[in-house]
Amino acid sequence: MKTLITCEHGGNRIPARYSPLFRRHRALLASHRGYDPGALAVARDFASALDAEIVYSTTSRLLVELNRSRHHPSLFSDVSGALPEAERRRVLERYYEPYRAWVEETVRNVTAAGKRIVHLSCHSFTPRLGGIERRADIGLLYDPAREAEVALCLAWQRALKAAAPRLKVRRNYPYRGYNDGLTTALRRRHADPLYAGIELEVNQKHALGDPAAWRALRRILISSFNEACPSC
Repeated sequence: MKTLITCEHGGNRIPARYSPLFRRHRALLASHRGYDPGALAVARDFASALDAEIVYSTTSRLLVELNRSRHHPSLFSDVSGALPEAERRRVLERYYEPYRAWVEETVRNVTAAGKRIVHLSCHSFTPRLGGIERRADIGLLYDPAREAEVALCLAWQRALKAAAPRLKVRRNYPYRGYNDGLTTALRRRHADPLYAGIELEVNQKHALGDPAAWRALRRILISSFNEACPSC
């Protein structure tokens, strides 16, 4: 069993070539729309604890959305969508395609050898969206049609509840795990159970709150994952 850790929204960096385009959007870059606060810290902690390979990006999702397919209408943001077509192709060639190809190659190398891989894609979500409170601390996203993913997320949810009963852990919340995304694209190419793609979503209120409590939560996430997937 191999474990791969990814983080598609690890930062809000804008390359110098596109900085003028975002000059009047600094507040947007600093918001949850610009990146996933805390997600990269979670990903790095998991990679270190599991001695797992990690692939991450610190380029803002407002330039290009790495967790969307090329045909998706949200691949480019309202800001970057104003770029000429040739420049959008350049963005894809420089930032999108290498990232997706790197992850795909890693998964393919494992599954082609007949071995299993668990891909943990680390994200965070804003506590309120559109004036509505998100009522969860942790979200575990997966495809209900994939038995390996179902089993892992059920076991992880139980382990999290046992370790931290006050945490509200929900499955396929605040998004559906089978929506358009990197794990969904990989499922089309790699069979169950050789590939299991899980998106971990953490409420940003924890990442932006007390640092000691945030470190403790990350330790709980790792220890409960190890309990749910001891061979990972």
